[in-house]
Amino acid sequence: FDIHRANFLSVEYQPKDLEMKFITCSLLVIFISEEAISFIVPSSTRYYGADLWRRSGSLSVTKSSYSADIPYEILPMQTAIDKLTHTSNNSDHLKNGLSDDEATHLLAQVGPNALQPPKKTSIWELWLQQFDDGLVKILVAVAILSAGFSISEIWDILEENAVTEEVQSTVLQSLVEPGIIIAILLLNATVGVWQDLSARSSLESLEKMQPRLASVLRRRGDNNSSTSSEWITDYDASKLVPGDVIKLRVGDYIPADSRLGSLTSSTMYVDESSLTGESVSVGKLPGDEGLDDVKNNGEAKSIPIQLQSTMLFSGSLATRGSGIALVVRTGADTQIGKIQRTLAEAQIEGEERKTPLGLQLDEFGTQLSYVIGGICLAVWLASIPRFEDAAFSNWIEGAIYYAKVGVALGVAAIPEGLPAVITLCLSLGTRRMAEKNVIVRKLPSVETLGCTSVICTDKTGTLTTNQMTAVSFVTLEGDGEAINIVEHDVKGSSYNPVGHVTGIGHDETLRLPNGAVSEACRIMALCNDARLIGVDGTEDGATAQYVIEGEPTEASLLSLLEKLGPEPVGETSLKPSQLASEYRGQILNSWHRYATLEFDRKRKSMSVLCSRMDSDSEEIKLLCKGAPSMLLKRCTHVKLRDGSVIPLTLNLRDKIDSAISSIGNRALRCIGLAVKEGESLEPQLRKEEGSYTEVLKDSSKYESIETGLTFAGIVAIRDPPRDGVAESIDECKQAGIRVIMITGDAKQTAEAIARDVHIFTDQDVKCPAFEGREFFALPESQQLEVLKTGNLVICRAEPADKQRLVKMLQSLNEIPAMTGDGVNDAPALQQADIGVAMGISGTDVAKEAADMVLVDDNFSTIVDAVEEGRCIYANMQAFINFLITCNIGEVIGVFIATVLGFPALLTPLHLLWVNLATDGPPATALGFNPPDPGLMSRKPRSSSEEIMTSENLLRYSIAGLYIGIATVGVYASYFLDRGISFQELQSWSTCTESCSIYADLAAPQTLALSTLVTVELLKALCSVSIDSSILTVGPQKNPWLLLGVTVPFALNLAIIYTPQLQHSFGLVPLDGSDWLKVLAWSLPIVLIDEALKYAFKKDGRELLSI
Repeated sequence: FDIHRANFLSVEYQPKDLEMKFITCSLLVIFISEEAISFIVPSSTRYYGADLWRRSGSLSVTKSSYSADIPYEILPMQTAIDKLTHTSNNSDHLKNGLSDDEATHLLAQVGPNALQPPKKTSIWELWLQQFDDGLVKILVAVAILSAGFSISEIWDILEENAVTEEVQSTVLQSLVEPGIIIAILLLNATVGVWQDLSARSSLESLEKMQPRLASVLRRRGDNNSSTSSEWITDYDASKLVPGDVIKLRVGDYIPADSRLGSLTSSTMYVDESSLTGESVSVGKLPGDEGLDDVKNNGEAKSIPIQLQSTMLFSGSLATRGSGIALVVRTGADTQIGKIQRTLAEAQIEGEERKTPLGLQLDEFGTQLSYVIGGICLAVWLASIPRFEDAAFSNWIEGAIYYAKVGVALGVAAIPEGLPAVITLCLSLGTRRMAEKNVIVRKLPSVETLGCTSVICTDKTGTLTTNQMTAVSFVTLEGDGEAINIVEHDVKGSSYNPVGHVTGIGHDETLRLPNGAVSEACRIMALCNDARLIGVDGTEDGATAQYVIEGEPTEASLLSLLEKLGPEPVGETSLKPSQLASEYRGQILNSWHRYATLEFDRKRKSMSVLCSRMDSDSEEIKLLCKGAPSMLLKRCTHVKLRDGSVIPLTLNLRDKIDSAISSIGNRALRCIGLAVKEGESLEPQLRKEEGSYTEVLKDSSKYESIETGLTFAGIVAIRDPPRDGVAESIDECKQAGIRVIMITGDAKQTAEAIARDVHIFTDQDVKCPAFEGREFFALPESQQLEVLKTGNLVICRAEPADKQRLVKMLQSLNEIPAMTGDGVNDAPALQQADIGVAMGISGTDVAKEAADMVLVDDNFSTIVDAVEEGRCIYANMQAFINFLITCNIGEVIGVFIATVLGFPALLTPLHLLWVNLATDGPPATALGFNPPDPGLMSRKPRSSSEEIMTSENLLRYSIAGLYIGIATVGVYASYFLDRGISFQELQSWSTCTESCSIYADLAAPQTLALSTLVTVELLKALCSVSIDSSILTVGPQKNPWLLLGVTVPFALNLAIIYTPQLQHSFGLVPLDGSDWLKVLAWSLPIVLIDEALKYAFKKDGRELLSI
């Protein structure tokens, strides 16, 4: 109903006597108010979402409209039901559900329970977008100009000559250059379209996470007659609406955001890792249980997902238990729907925001356009005196000719192969990264890593192993009078059972079968639902490993159990598959677990009832584990290490509490162990009585059963740092990269891990660690100030906080890399300059939103990738230096020869040969350069740093100037050696004597071409490092470069000494003296390059300025 739009409304209703046909009846509105609309209607009319009742001959309809903004998370369950069904005190809704009519009408109002499909850009639009780039635009212009000149030449040739093989060859040669440029542009566009298409899938993967079927409750009958309901088990989940009642069991994916109404098992746990990234399943509470805890965490919009214990979120997985739930949000209003919106927004922003390399190439293209324009204009202006040469019929013809020469030289200055070499260099980088466990999904991100200034990282699984490990075992020892609390270090890491416990021998469980250590082992083995599985090494070289099934906390107890076992597992010949459960198997063969008191959040403990199987006596035990502070309150005795049991005095209780606090202050998680046996165990709990099943049906009695316990010990566990992470963070500090750890852990735990991995050092008196809410409650200026310098820890953070942090860092001109694994991380991964997803724990959505994926989930791998990114940029600078220097040299050579009036220095075919055969292979091989010494001791380069800085341009120009001079010098020396003076060479076109030497220029051009090729190849050998001397980083460190230089030189020899190729290229063979001359002009480039390296390195810039 829309009371603001019309005075006449239409209502669909279904009278019983019209055979289920919908009839539209126009109704005259009598009264409109904010709360109700009263009008005359037939008495049989019913409409979902409205309370209809007779009043003075008319019907009043309560205004109804579903709103996703209502905080259903914190409302009492009955209030939530009333809001969704627009009724009052509808206490039977969870038993009846909606009717088909009600669901149909509401579905028309709110839409299907499906994510909105992302708007897709057509392939044609994507294709055109690839040409929106500065350097590409220049290449397009060059291709058009080159094609225009080629067509003009072809037209002139065909007009003046008959079509012969020689003419056909000339025509094909004129089309080679524009053809190559066009092919390069098409290749780059194809790669770009492929990258964009692969990046789309992150949005599409969200749709796959939504279940397709659900079990929904449907009401049959109406409110005025007897009502019955039935469960539809294969209901289309896309048709679910707010107010629907659904049934959930173990293994079901939640089809829509829902409130848990009731449990059909004692507990229910849900895996929300796809949303939160936390691998531990979350316990859920039905109805209004836990509502106070949720409310205490703030307003509904700000409550972290992991703290909403009454809510079940779409896409999460029920891992334990079953229940009935009330759908409160569907489709785009669910958490996944919100993620999709923010992901789409981040993707749009990402498309608008260019990578540092993209920005630099745009700037480089602009600079290059100025250079090309300057060359064209300079050549044309310098040639003005020759516009009236005898070769031209008039001044205009000469002007047009030299305009073509100027444009041709400008075209020659373009490094046509640069985009292809950049793409190839990035591709080579992806291969090298793959060898370091990094899968690159978006090619430009390879180089962006070199600019990374901040790494925002998760803790669990990235800085740590994500394998809970027992690190300490606490026992009570003494003679009954002086009781000591002794902490024993546990050696070993992760789930590997190989290790030992200091101070406890492997034979203790045999010597003292009733001692505290043996009792603790029984508790860890029996009061445990996890499994530790050993995977044996295979013949193909795969190493043995240990994996778990169940909760990581329980699995850590199994690893400790095997270390306490009677056999020193590290010294046996057993395989991992046997070591994983050797001692536990012995215990399970001796004891039978016949009942379980499941864990709940209130009492924070779990117990099992076990009976002895390998004894004539009927020994029964209640074995219990849980939060030690809660467990200690229900204990009356303690068991000492020697097996004696003594009363738990007030003084001893205080000592144990102090030990628990001390362990907690070290950011360790404590698990208390206790037992109840003998006469203290209630008779009705004994297996032989058979009545224990009745007693255990009521879970509210579990806490009273778990009283009178005997305390047996404490296990301290933690998720330990990964090997090498601390060293990697030290390397980040040296490289000028800051690290921000973002975790959902408590502040104390986060700070402890931060110190362990060197995010904070012992010298840091005050560690900048904030809870998420605390940080974002600060004024924005203060938040930005905190983010400007140093390392940082954000704890109790939500995945949504990551995107906010990324945007703030980007506003400070930082280049942040962001790690993530959950669906909620996807927007932040998309937003970041470098999104890094976890390969092991990451969801498909996170992986597809990211720029790269870590195969091993290891932080150290990110640092390796950053080093590779810096190396790639250095290599790109190396081949840009090489290509631009060579092109400048070629242009300067032709320019000098043109200005001086020399005969043709080189033919267009020669220049094309040099660009393709001589420049291409070495430039490609420079992409294989090894990392520079000290690469990771430099600060990150600024994203605004230009590829063609004024210093670089000066450097390229100096080297290029010598290349041009050397080419012209060896060319001129040929004539000078034969008695032609410099002035005669300049006026060759008007010569009167010895003119025959100008008739065949093959010999001087061969010298010029050979010198140009040799000097450029020597320049390539000097380019293994931009800054380091060739004596420090020589060409032998890049075998591909040696090959890339050898092959072009061999090809150059082939065109000189092969008769057929000699004729095609217009060359002649050179003798030994000629080659000595070539070397004499070429070798100085090595000294010049060394001098430039020294002058332009950071510590030499002062000398340069002097």
